[in-house]
Amino acid sequence: MAGRRQVANDPDRKDRIVAAALEVIVDHGVHKTTHRLIAERADVPLGSLTYYFDGLAAILEAAFRRLSSTMSVHYRQVLSAATTRAEACEAVAELICGTGYATPREMTALFEMYAYGNHDDAVRALGRDWLLVSRESLAVHFSEATCRALDALIEGWPMHRNFEGAPLDRELVLATVRAVVDRLEGEE
Repeated sequence: MAGRRQVANDPDRKDRIVAAALEVIVDHGVHKTTHRLIAERADVPLGSLTYYFDGLAAILEAAFRRLSSTMSVHYRQVLSAATTRAEACEAVAELICGTGYATPREMTALFEMYAYGNHDDAVRALGRDWLLVSRESLAVHFSEATCRALDALIEGWPMHRNFEGAPLDRELVLATVRAVVDRLEGEE
């Protein structure tokens, strides 16, 4: 049937390419990520990448979109489980200190996303959207000003943990979160 597009035999191929791209980014950095490395990691023919994506920039964008989406789901779940302000402060401390969010590999991927976003408008927009989604999750419990301050702590403290290679002092983190919340929201 001439002129008719074939349906891919491997329905998971595009998803595997995106997952592989994120792994390659974490292992090699954006600057060393190539079509060939992604295809090898995804175990797909090199031509598959151009079948599903318009170029390397589109693959990188899809990988970073997956990263921010996946991390946002966890972020929202942790915060939505809180029912009181005290629990919300504990949830913020968990996002900062816990092992389920901002794992070392996720932190590396975030660093790569932020750096690449300085030079790519689509990824810069993803970074901005990531901040807005994070604040939206916090807004269930806190005012806009408090959301901005807490989000900066949530973004920054795991960076310190990552570069220092040591766990954070959870009590210090929780005391800081409570101090910010009490100052900006008023003490309960």
